[in-house]
Amino acid sequence: MDLRLLQGSGPGGRIVRRDVEAARTGAAAAPALVPAAPGVEFEDVPLSPMRAAIAKRMPLAKAPVPHFYVTSEVAMDRAWELREELNRLEGQPKISLNDLVVRACALALLRHPGVNASLQGEAIRVFHRVHMGIAVALDEGLITPVLRDCHARSLAQIAVESRDLAERARARKLRAQELSGATFSISNLGMYDVAEFSAIINPPEGAILAVGSVRQVPVVTDAGLGVGRRMALTLSCDHRVMDGAMGARFLQDVKRLLEEPLRLLV
Repeated sequence: MDLRLLQGSGPGGRIVRRDVEAARTGAAAAPALVPAAPGVEFEDVPLSPMRAAIAKRMPLAKAPVPHFYVTSEVAMDRAWELREELNRLEGQPKISLNDLVVRACALALLRHPGVNASLQGEAIRVFHRVHMGIAVALDEGLITPVLRDCHARSLAQIAVESRDLAERARARKLRAQELSGATFSISNLGMYDVAEFSAIINPPEGAILAVGSVRQVPVVTDAGLGVGRRMALTLSCDHRVMDGAMGARFLQDVKRLLEEPLRLLV
């Protein structure tokens, strides 16, 4: 084993036994944070291979790509209730809110193929199949496994397959073909109580959807003032591929599907 290829997780970045054993099993050990000695002002933690790749790729993703952003607030009351009803069914896979978003995006992308597109030299490549990148946070960085032909999957299939991808991503058991080929991506930080954020597009994709948390907020309806569940969606778009109106129409359809969630079951 070539030790120059290993990332040490011991004190000061030293290679220790667990790093060698992890490399033998194909899993990368996360750098261990050593308690700072008294009086030490700072510590330089070596980049893990994943973090080094992210640091190299992000400027290439953000700087050359002219991003613009479209945000919409979605009423999630009915989607929340539907999810709870589905999860009470015996023998059926558990549905997450992210599964509902994935299904809504897959259906909306079929109606708006211009968002399911990427810049390829002097042409815009429009995809008629939806290969969904689903961002998964790991201790040492972010990885985006791909759920292929997402448009042809039912909500239950999306729930099962996306959970399997996420679990194998955390266990470092993804196959190479599951890490490339996405035509659109979703990044969800709702579980961290994030109201809203803007995600960086993953080239060569033309767009990525950032999903915030579902919050209980005061809302005004025809019946008066009440409490509702609201979620912010922010679409990051490559302005070379699409314009604001195209992104807005896509986001309107995603919003409609989530606010009328029975459409996600047909």
